[in-house]
Amino acid sequence: MMRQGMRCAWAGSVLVSSLFLWSCATDPGQSADALADSHGLTREVVSGRGFDHLIFRRPALPAGADHPAGIHVYLEGDGRPWETRHRVSIDPTPSNPLALKLMVRDPAPVVYVGRPCYQGFAYAEGCRPELWTHDRYGSEVVESMVSAIEHALPPSERPPITLIGYSGGGVLTMLIAERFEGVERVITVAANLDIDAWADHHGYNRLAGSLNPTRQGPLDPRIRQIHLFGDRDRQVPPWTIERFRAVNPDATFKSIPGFDHRCCWIEQWPKIIGETLQPSPR
Repeated sequence: MMRQGMRCAWAGSVLVSSLFLWSCATDPGQSADALADSHGLTREVVSGRGFDHLIFRRPALPAGADHPAGIHVYLEGDGRPWETRHRVSIDPTPSNPLALKLMVRDPAPVVYVGRPCYQGFAYAEGCRPELWTHDRYGSEVVESMVSAIEHALPPSERPPITLIGYSGGGVLTMLIAERFEGVERVITVAANLDIDAWADHHGYNRLAGSLNPTRQGPLDPRIRQIHLFGDRDRQVPPWTIERFRAVNPDATFKSIPGFDHRCCWIEQWPKIIGETLQPSPR
């Protein structure tokens, strides 16, 4: 797949009865490609349900090697759905892919699965702005992610799966976990797990086309949940997930002093992921 260096403006896209202008922008996916190349990751495209998904993975590990941690599947945040409050982005791909930066610091077998219409696919067939704005956590996105993860993982003798999602990717991990067989653990990082409370806090319109993990009921208790958040996070203040906590009383919630929405997850990730994977005290 060839990337475009520049994406040029066009007007006339109607979204929720409003007119938005799409502006020119350099390709934000270039930073992910450069990071993947510098860490020796392989780059592939897999099919989801109606959409293609970019994935990065480490080269195959030795056959028969013992990998008790299983496979860690990383999901990226929302990136930049909007240029401004009233202008949608032409490509929501994050220019600073934090989940990918976490992945390369994880020693376990890892796979990074991109979201529909991200990483250079914004103009692909079926893609439309709703899929990275109001419907970003909707059934269409979730079902395609489930299918893409299925195609990205080994077809047989599959080890336990840990879903790890940053920010909005954490929302998707919760929605995917209940639909995907073999998930042993879900880890979210700075995730807006109650999307209604998050939208209300920021004065945004609620994401009418999206599924809210808080309203989905408790996750299967056989799936271990660990939710990490920074006590200085202003994007997703810890109090915005209180209703989610009430719905999932068996989950583990860990507030990390001094961390916010971006700092200092990358630097501390090897230590955090090592501690998080310790057996549950329950």
